[in-house]
Amino acid sequence: MIEAARESGAGRDNHGSLPAHEVIYRRLRDLVLFGDLAPGQPVTIQGLSDRLAAGMTPVREAIRRLISEGALEFQGNRRVSVPLLSAANISELILARQWLDPHLALRATERATLEDLARLAKLDEELDIAITGGDLRAYLERNYRFHKAIYQIAEAPILTDIADGLWLRFGPSLRVVCGRIGTRNLPDQHKAALAAMHAHDAEAAARAIREDVIQGMEQVRQSLEADQPAH
Repeated sequence: MIEAARESGAGRDNHGSLPAHEVIYRRLRDLVLFGDLAPGQPVTIQGLSDRLAAGMTPVREAIRRLISEGALEFQGNRRVSVPLLSAANISELILARQWLDPHLALRATERATLEDLARLAKLDEELDIAITGGDLRAYLERNYRFHKAIYQIAEAPILTDIADGLWLRFGPSLRVVCGRIGTRNLPDQHKAALAAMHAHDAEAAARAIREDVIQGMEQVRQSLEADQPAH
């Protein structure tokens, strides 16, 4: 587990000390981030309240926050949905991530301790187990946690917030694509990145993460492009 100071907002956090409305926000955010809410499928506010076993007020507040972050959109009649992305949307996300993630990996390599690297290796081991077992949800969570840990090691909170916002945008579509192609066909340059980080080679770590990002995002873009009707 990543230490508490670096785990904030990453997957299944320890919510014990958080206000109730923040716990509900993070739980709903996870439903979006890991594709439990399918893109384009409307869900009612009451349905989300039932699913989260939460009152309407904190659920509405969580929805408002996620709408402002572009992770949900209001459909009317007390319904919301995860936005459907186009191939053009993914191209924009690739443009942003192919600079942002490598830069954070470079910073992280310069700052990482042996303990940090051990935690990253553990997350990568868990990711391998998920891939081998075909556990899609575990793959998505561990993949996100691995990248999130790098962001937090980089100690760049503003850039980390931007990176997290991008994950919220493409995470649901990644779930759809991974469901189609299976976990064994997913790219993974994490071991190359880890080797570079152990060698204190920040440029090599940045290159590995850039390749990892582009390969994964291109699979999403190509899948969405294939879904779009020909003109």
